[in-house]
Amino acid sequence: MEYRYLGRSGLKITEITYGNWLTHGSQIENDVAASCVQAALDAGISTFDTADAYANGAAEEVLGTALKGQRRESLEVFTKVYWPVWPKGPNDTGLSRKHIMEGINGSLRRLQMDYVDLYQAHRYDHETPLEETIQAFADVVRAGKALYIGVSEWSAQQLRHGQALAKEAGFAIVSNQPQYSALWRVIEAEVVPASKELGISQVVWSPMAQGVLSGKYLPGQPAPEGSRATDEKGGQNTISGFMADDVLTRVQKLRPIADELGLKMSQLAIAWVLANPNVATALVGASRPEQVAENVRASGVKIPAEQMSRIDDALGTSVERDPAKTQSPGTRVA
Repeated sequence: MEYRYLGRSGLKITEITYGNWLTHGSQIENDVAASCVQAALDAGISTFDTADAYANGAAEEVLGTALKGQRRESLEVFTKVYWPVWPKGPNDTGLSRKHIMEGINGSLRRLQMDYVDLYQAHRYDHETPLEETIQAFADVVRAGKALYIGVSEWSAQQLRHGQALAKEAGFAIVSNQPQYSALWRVIEAEVVPASKELGISQVVWSPMAQGVLSGKYLPGQPAPEGSRATDEKGGQNTISGFMADDVLTRVQKLRPIADELGLKMSQLAIAWVLANPNVATALVGASRPEQVAENVRASGVKIPAEQMSRIDDALGTSVERDPAKTQSPGTRVA
């Protein structure tokens, strides 16, 4: 397992991070979740990502229990704040000072930890003055409840404004967590250049495009039973945009490239994301321990330029590049 620095900071994280969105506390039983976390540790992963809103707090609880007994100093634990956690009152969402302060306390309680390594704004809050949000994050850092601050799905303009205010408040935003894959490249035109300028790394989610780049979904055929595309608890909705037959047909053209490199298609997808030097880590989840071991083999893989070009040709017009697709909700959900 290889490590990369997170933004312009001294924090090293594993270039593959274990994330538990859509799995812990929801899709899989707690004992299986614990086995997946142990498999991640066994594979050399020390960086773990979750959020208070995942499974309404249950994902944090499961992760905290699974990591209990591990040397805390040897882990990098990330969580997030923005979306509501039950009961979804008027102040149970967004990035107000009230919600951030209550959010970090709730996350630490569920994780059974004294601090998190990275605390992330899960989206941009258009209803709270950014100055209020940044000052609240500064106070969280000063209180020792989070060591670093990051954001998720912020535009280039939002990153620039946020970083300027953060510097005034005495800290720096070190990361942005966007969706990014060979099929979803909306950050490349604006967010990545701004991030390089600002000293911000990408902590990318869905490097396999919700599993589509694994090649398990075939055009003209029903989705495999038990897959994300058949999950009515949430997975089905998130993957629907990639399930068109034209997209699935193009994805199958990647199989010969993966075979040439001695990789599974899932490993090719992760290695492709990690080829971007602004990416600090790729988030991967798992519903079975063996998936973790398989994904970790993408660490350290270098895809030659010829194959990178062939990947572009294979996916063609199925690739989404519109930077306007990077956006946060205009209003809060509660």
